[in-house]
Amino acid sequence: MTQLHYQSLSDTCRQLKSGALSSVDVTEHLLERITTLDPSLKSYALLLADSALSNAERLDAERTAGKPLGALHGVPIAIKDLLFTEGVATASGTVVMADFKPKYTATVVRKLKDAGAVIIGKTQLTEGAFGAHHPDIEPPKNPWDVTRWTGVSSSGSGVAVAAGLAYGALGTDTGGSIRFPSASCGLVGIKPTYGRVSRYGAFALAESLDHIGPMTRTVEDAARMLAVIAGQDANDATTLQAPVANYFASASERLPATTIGVDWAYASAGVDADVVATIREALDRFTALGAQVVEVTLPDEYKQLVNEWGLTCGLECAKAHAGSFPESKDKYGPVLANLLELGLSVAPAKYAELEDLRAVFRNKMDAMFASVDLLIAPCMRSLPPSVEEMNRAVDHEDERAEFITFTAPFNYSGHPSITLPSGFADNGLPKAFQLIGQHLGEPSLVRAGFAHEQALGTIVYPDL
Repeated sequence: MTQLHYQSLSDTCRQLKSGALSSVDVTEHLLERITTLDPSLKSYALLLADSALSNAERLDAERTAGKPLGALHGVPIAIKDLLFTEGVATASGTVVMADFKPKYTATVVRKLKDAGAVIIGKTQLTEGAFGAHHPDIEPPKNPWDVTRWTGVSSSGSGVAVAAGLAYGALGTDTGGSIRFPSASCGLVGIKPTYGRVSRYGAFALAESLDHIGPMTRTVEDAARMLAVIAGQDANDATTLQAPVANYFASASERLPATTIGVDWAYASAGVDADVVATIREALDRFTALGAQVVEVTLPDEYKQLVNEWGLTCGLECAKAHAGSFPESKDKYGPVLANLLELGLSVAPAKYAELEDLRAVFRNKMDAMFASVDLLIAPCMRSLPPSVEEMNRAVDHEDERAEFITFTAPFNYSGHPSITLPSGFADNGLPKAFQLIGQHLGEPSLVRAGFAHEQALGTIVYPDL
């Protein structure tokens, strides 16, 4: 029998709604587990134990009274600590914002609460959601191997869900920060279409590249969370007017006739054999399910976008930190400070050039999706690399560009993607790949992800 903390979000929610479980009992169980494990894992920046238990009691009372119950009723969920929570410290992984207490709550957090989620805590992230943790903050540890990378920047969200310290979590993704920790920790992660989820109340890394999405242990769980947080928001002019699909219903639907594109030059050049093998195994499963696999060529513009992603990110990040940088530079870690210095030096003409290139790439991607339903690609060039390797790479722009090859292009284009775990390798490290879909193609990603999950079979998480 699956231990309570490793049950799926959706199964737990169904038991909470039926009365087989109480939200107070589930919340207390997770809080006890967090108290035991998180002093070493470091996934939480701030635990909200008192408010979580208070809300759990309220939700149990509402169920007893026969009131309508939300899609996340009673389930403990974590949020990344750059999402504003009224009156609660929101440090965004920084020292300079350590005492910042927002006067309002982020739209996505409000939507989680409205759906009955119990917000159990705020997860740790890299400084300002960029490439490294502030030197004064101890980074989260990968629960499967503490010497391995947890991904950036939603590292705490990935560790908390993988270790059974939350049933799901919100992450953000500017160049791979949902996909990297999901792949590194063995999770499902959805980076939605740009504008599908409101960014109102999320401290920005780079506004035109930022996406907010769910990180969970199953596809149904991610779809359930996405259905709650998606939708137009009057407070965010970039949100899309398109109606929100019933994503978690899509998770139970049969995979229709589907064409999956693969660019083998893109997916295998400089990629470790284990990762290429994982993609081939996934394609074999999809083929057995009736999908057709065809070879495609990714638009060549992705190369310049990847190489110069730091320019777009840096300029937009400098705008986000204009109130404290460079005036309070001494409170910044060197990696984020270097990005901000770079951003302040970017010429407007160069930024405009990359915006034009973004539009060309997006249009060519849309044209490619006229012939295929989905694109398959790695999330990373290797299984989770060592912390030491990534600490070296983060200060070298060429190595950083190489690592975001499979993620950053789709932040520029805004196309949605789903990261799918594929079990564990012989060395105990998680295997993963991603599917990319057309704009607002989240239902197709969920259906394909669920079909792969069923074909793969239940992933058994080693208990800690």
